[in-house]
Order: sequence, then structure tokens, then C-alpha cells
Amino acid sequence: MPTVSSGKVLVTGANGYIAVWVVKTLLDQGFSVRGTVRSEDKATHLRELFKSHGDKFEVVIVEDITTDGAFDQAVQGVDAIEHTASPFHFKANDPDELIVPAVHGTTGILQSALKYGTSVKRVVVTSSCAAVLSLSNEPRVFSEEDWNEGSVKEVREQGAAASQPAKYRASKTLAERAAWAFYEEHKGKLPWDLVVLNPPFVFGPAIHGVGAPESLNESAREWYLKVVKGEIDNEGLANIGSSYVDVRDLALAHVLALKKPEAGGERIIVSAGPYKWQDFVNAAHKLNPKIPAGNTSYDPAKATHLFQYAPDKQRRILGVPFRSLEETTKDTLEDFKARGWL
Repeated sequence: MPTVSSGKVLVTGANGYIAVWVVKTLLDQGFSVRGTVRSEDKATHLRELFKSHGDKFEVVIVEDITTDGAFDQAVQGVDAIEHTASPFHFKANDPDELIVPAVHGTTGILQSALKYGTSVKRVVVTSSCAAVLSLSNEPRVFSEEDWNEGSVKEVREQGAAASQPAKYRASKTLAERAAWAFYEEHKGKLPWDLVVLNPPFVFGPAIHGVGAPESLNESAREWYLKVVKGEIDNEGLANIGSSYVDVRDLALAHVLALKKPEAGGERIIVSAGPYKWQDFVNAAHKLNPKIPAGNTSYDPAKATHLFQYAPDKQRRILGVPFRSLEETTKDTLEDFKARGWL
């Protein structure tokens, strides 16, 4: 299987929370990077952030990733593609607000890579554990064999009346399904192979352009509101949670997915482990006593985690050395403090 350990990498949606860390990690490891953004104003922060890398970093404008041929020029002359661009918010009325850009953006870049990516050796697509999990009242450990068919069914049956999480989860499921279908259909004539990474909730410090906590991406904003601002009651702190990964570890996983031969053709869950919100609150309060202590009767040993993910494939293929929950918390609080948000 082809691997990419040097050369130029295209990163879509390069101004996003995850993507900008992917860009940084690639540049730090000696790659050149071409990033796509939707407008010139989104490019300004990236050029400033990565100016020390000189001509090893460039930005191109792709205004609408859903248009045919949107990435035709961007894929030319690159050795690999990291496709991270996909909407993540809980404000969609029509599910297609999320589904259309997620699916068409993904199939569009694969189509461009098929036609014009003559030097491309590997494509990494950022999916999500949203495409893996199924809602359950009983604890479950999910693996790469699992698919979220329930959210797709809910959206098909209920349309705009479907829940916001279901709309997002359906968009990720349908986009990833479309990626694998495209890959299987064209595999015989492709010079590149496909890797899909499935992270759960992504937390950690931000380096993309963000001026206020309200402008953080969905997962980081939720962390700020629940951990720093205490906008969750004691019952929720002890009982609500999921699994998570530090954004910097996920960025490293994106680079390792290019370098590891055995990653080719694989779907890989990238999760550091489960949490309840009180776990982060405990870590944050210990570091900064001004942060509310939350539910002081919480016992992590008695917590029941409904969503966990089998780590086997990630360990075997990528081997990311995950940061601890405490380290993610410390670095996130330091970031917030530097921004004047604490």
C-alpha cells in the first residue's frame, strides 16, 4: 500500500478547529501544505499563523465545496489529501443543510482526486464516531464494524422534525458511506487508497481564528460552557458524557494515517477513552479553584459509560500516545486564560 512520508498535502477546511492542528502537525513534520478555505478573510489568520514556514504553506480559496469540480485545481500536484471540511453544528432546520455539504464535499474531492490527482497516493477523510454509534440505554463498546443507521432512519422519516444530533450524525454516516462506495467502485483505477478516521468528541486548545468563546466550534464551546461556566446540574455532571480525544492527538493520527502502510483501506476509531463531565470539572477545579467544584459526591469508579470504543485497531495501526484527560484540561484552561476567557 502506498504511504506518504514527505511532499505536499492538501488539507480541506484548513481554518477549522481540527484542520488547523492537522496543518501545524504536518508542517512540523516537514511536509508542505496547501490548505483550502471558503474566503480570503479566513485565509489571513492562517497565513499569519504559519508564516515562519515560508513557501511550505499556501492557501487556496474554494468558495463552495458542493459545486462540481470545486477541488479540481486544488488536488493537482499534491501527494496526499486530508479531507476535514464538513459542517458541525446543531442549528440546521432542513437536514440537507448538513447532509448535502458533507456528502457532496466528500464525493466531490474524491472525484477531483480521481480525475486530476495524478500524484496523490493516499486520501484521509475525517469522519466521526457519530457515524459509528447507536443510541442505547445499555453500555456498549462500539468498533469499526458498527454503523449509525438509526440517525439516518430518523432523518429520513422525520425530516426537519428530527433531532439536531440526529441530523448531524446522519450527515457524517451518509458522507462516510458515500466515500467508501466511491472507493470500492473505482478502486481498480485509483493510484491512491483511502483511510477514514472516526473520532468521538474533540477537545483541547484552539489555534484557529476565534475571537470569543461563543465562536468556538461545537465541542470546544460545550466544554467551555459545562466545565468553565458550570452550565450543567450535578446530576448531568455525574451521568452525562461520552468518549473524547485531544485535538492534537487527532491531528497526529491524521499524519500517521499517511505514513503507516497498513492504514490503507481502513476505517479507524481514534478515541482516548470515556468521560463524564465531572471528570473534566474535577481536573479543572484542581488546577483552578475559581472553577466550580461541581458534583463533589461523584465517584468515577461507579460511573456507567454508555458509549465506549474498541481501541484495538488504532493501537495496532497508528499507535497514537494519547494525552491524559488532565493534560487536555490543563492546556485548554491555559489557552482560555491567555485569551482572557478565565
